[in-house]
Order: sequence, then C-alpha cells, then structure tokens
Amino acid sequence: MAQSPILQRDGQPYETGELTEELAAPTLTGVRSVWTQGVAAGMTPARLASILQAAADGNAHDYLTLAEEIEERDAHYAAVLGTRKRAVAGLPVHVEAAGEDAQSVKLADAVRDLVKRPAFGYLVDDTLDALGKGYSVCEIVWDRSGKTWEPVAYPHRDPRFFAFTDASGLAKLGLLDDSQPGQPLAMPAYKFVTHVPRIKAGIPLRGGLARLIAFGWMCKAYTQKDWIAFAEVYGMPLRLGRYGPGASERDVAILRQAVANIGSDAAAVLPRSMEIDFEQVASGGTGSTDVFERLADWVDRQTSKGVLGQTMTTDAQSAGMGSNQAGVHNEVRDDITKADAKQLSDTLNRDLVRAYIDLNYGPQAQYPRVELQVVEPEDLTGLTAALKDLVPLGLRVSESEIRGKFGLSEPGDDDTLTAPTAAAGGGFQGALNRRSNAGQNGLASARNRADNAESAADAIDELTDELAGDDDWQEQLEPLIDPIEQLAGQVDSADEFRQRLPELLEQMDASQLIEKLSDATFRSRGLGDSSDQS
Repeated sequence: MAQSPILQRDGQPYETGELTEELAAPTLTGVRSVWTQGVAAGMTPARLASILQAAADGNAHDYLTLAEEIEERDAHYAAVLGTRKRAVAGLPVHVEAAGEDAQSVKLADAVRDLVKRPAFGYLVDDTLDALGKGYSVCEIVWDRSGKTWEPVAYPHRDPRFFAFTDASGLAKLGLLDDSQPGQPLAMPAYKFVTHVPRIKAGIPLRGGLARLIAFGWMCKAYTQKDWIAFAEVYGMPLRLGRYGPGASERDVAILRQAVANIGSDAAAVLPRSMEIDFEQVASGGTGSTDVFERLADWVDRQTSKGVLGQTMTTDAQSAGMGSNQAGVHNEVRDDITKADAKQLSDTLNRDLVRAYIDLNYGPQAQYPRVELQVVEPEDLTGLTAALKDLVPLGLRVSESEIRGKFGLSEPGDDDTLTAPTAAAGGGFQGALNRRSNAGQNGLASARNRADNAESAADAIDELTDELAGDDDWQEQLEPLIDPIEQLAGQVDSADEFRQRLPELLEQMDASQLIEKLSDATFRSRGLGDSSDQS
C-alpha cells in the first residue's frame, strides 16, 4: 500500500492506499447485509426490556433496528426528532482561521471552500442521525485524481455495520467485517466521520433518544391498537333484523345475510314483512374513547419533552392569556440546539477538517475551526425606531448595511423606485423630508439653546463675582455670629456650650441675610429660565 509522509502518533506513516476505497459499503450477504429483520411488530414489555439490556451489554443490532422502525412508525416522534435535526442542519457554517498569518488564512480559505460544497450539507444531515440512535458514521470517499486529496462524498453507513469493542469499555467503535467475525476491525484514520453526541453521561448506546422514548412508544402502540378495536365495535350503529312470527328458516337466512352485507354494500332487498333497524350504542360506551386519546396525547407530550426539551411549539395546548409561554419554552430548545451544534462542530473539526489539512498541507500546530453558529434573531423593529431618532441628529449609517439587515437588494439603474409625488408629501420620501426638516429644526433649536445657555452662564458668573465681592456680608452676618461669641465667653466647658446653644435661636437676627440671599436666588433663577427658551 502507498504510504503517506504523515506520521501517526507511534511514528509510523499512514497507509493512504485504502483512503480511495469504500471500506464499509453494504453487501447482499455477510455481516453488512442490506437485508434485516424487523423487531417492532408485536412488541411486548419483556421483549423491549431484553432488547434494551442487550444494547447496554454491547449487542445493539436489535436496538438499532427498533430505533429505525420507531422513527418510521410514529409520526410524532419523527416530527420532533426531525425538528431537532433541522434546527442544527439549517445553521450557517462559519470558518475561523487559527491565526492572522498568511498560512492560517490560506488554510481557512481552503476549509471554507470545502464546506460550501453540497456534499458537506448532506454530511451534516446524516451525522445528526446519531441523536436518535446514539451514534452515526459517515465514510469519507477521497479522490486523488488531482494534485490534492478531495472528499467527493460522505455516504452514511448503517450503524449496525459497526460495534463498540469490549476492550474500550463500549466507548470506541470498530467496523464489522467477514474477515474477522465477532471482532470489530479498527477504524482507519482519515476515513470516517463518527459522531457520538453526549446527550447523557455513560456509554453511547445508552444515550440515544430512541432508548428514552421506546417504552412510551410501546404504550402508545398498545393504545392505538385498542382504540381502533374499540372504534370497530362501538363506532358504527348496531344493525338489527326483525322478522315476523310466521317467517320460515329460509326467510331468517335471507334476513341474516342482508344484515351482514348492509355494512359494506349499504343496500339490501327484503320481503315487506321484514325490517332492519339501526340502534345507537349507549353514550356511556362512547365516552370511554377519551381514555385512549388522553393516553396517546400524554405519551406524545413526554416524547416532545425528551426530544425538544419542551412541548409548547409542537403541541398546541390552550394556555389562555399565557400565550407567551411558547416563547419561554422555545428558549429551552435553543439551548439544546446550541449544545448539539457545538458537539457536531467538534466532530467535524476532529474527523474532517484535520484530515483534510493533514493530507494536503501536513500536520499543523493549530487548525482552522468550523463552527455551526446559532444566530440570535435581530430586533429590526427596535433598530428602525433607533434610526428614526438618531439619523435626524446627525448619525451617519451605511445604506447597504441597513438593506442587508432587512434583506433588501441594492436598486439597479433600471429599477422602478418607490417614490411618491412631492405634492402628496407622504410615503417614504415624504417621511424622509419631514424627518430631515425636523432634524434641521431640532439642530437649530439646540444651537439657540446652547447660545442662550452660554450667555446665561456668563451672566451667572458675573452675579457670583458680584456677590463674592460685596462688603455688606460682614454686617449681615454679625447678628448671627455675635450671640455665639458671647456664649463662648460665658461658659467653662464644651458640654455646657452645646447645652445652651438652643437659647441663642431667639437672639439671632437673620432677616438681612435672608433678604440678600433671596435677591441673589431670584436673579440667578431668572437667568437660568431665559437660557431654556428655544
């Protein structure tokens, strides 16, 4: 086999000859057969328990078959699981360079080209099959016809073609092959994208969502079967044939045949002496159908909780005035989406990005990183309101940026623009004109207020200087200070001075000081009010 100059951790070169071959393709016979026996039909609690126990012990063939069949049989589970998958598959893909140097930018550009190919989108879809079953494997088919190693396809491989090895504590996958029955082969490097989501702690085979909802699905299957049987018995009116006392055996046989056939033929021919009546079933019997419906709905709600983490967006339950509950519950689903996206991004970087870079550019100290980004929705209404207030005040905004946020294209030279007549003074252009005029008037008013404020400030400064240089302050303060000085000369201690201070209130005359401060306050207030006028 051809050897790569890329060395493994043990120092040995990688064997690259098998990278262009399909190693895990299905076959008509053998351990990777395309034919399989179903297990869901006639499921019983004991059979389900044995399947789940076998999976926990490492024999997951029947469990994986059951997980596939549940997704095919239960419309609700298929819907909520598909919702969770598409929540991640529809995320934008961002590639972040490992650094700002030329080599890092070059590698990031190469990975950006890789993720833009349609095959990469199919890879993301197929790896998300791991959410239900616990793991998913896609094989990388490399093309070496050109100068570089290029992945041309990522075919999804049946999870039953792989098994967790006992030596790894049921944590590491191996490929089943007829050449080594019962002992999985080691997975070659750079050949498989293996996604094992961490939905719960423990071995991967106990973490798939199918294991979580399997018992509820079985209960729902029993409920549906009983519901249909109930409807067959009580859903149609009872047909009664009546014959007279003189009817012969032949007449009775004719009547019995007519009663039996009327359900499908909706027609019968009888002698005049015979009758067929349709009796309605008692209301007490039909009322018990609620039991089946409530149980089926309850199982569906538990399935929604297990898969999405909530029920409001999938099950339209009446909540009265609390309709905002759907928005609260949807935040929980966003958290799950972020976790799924992060885990899948880690898998893609480990099994695809690193392999692509190593084969074409050699091992790197740091690698570009692929991120499935959960983008929070932008509040365009709030943005519009903010621009309406800020643009008239002089904020300059790029029109192309605003068009991009609203998803509007740049108008071409030959495009018909939405511009109302000037006389109407309405529409978008009229709003712009009014906004512009309002902005100009607002700016002019602001400048006037600024000029008035500056003049008033100068006047207030002059008033302050005038009051500070007034020689009458000493004369006006003496009626307040003299009684304090006299008391200080009469007492022998500070305690006695504090005790006799209240006696001075009647001796102090503050009328001259109050009059002067009132005059200064009135003058300064007048100057301040004049500066507030536009």
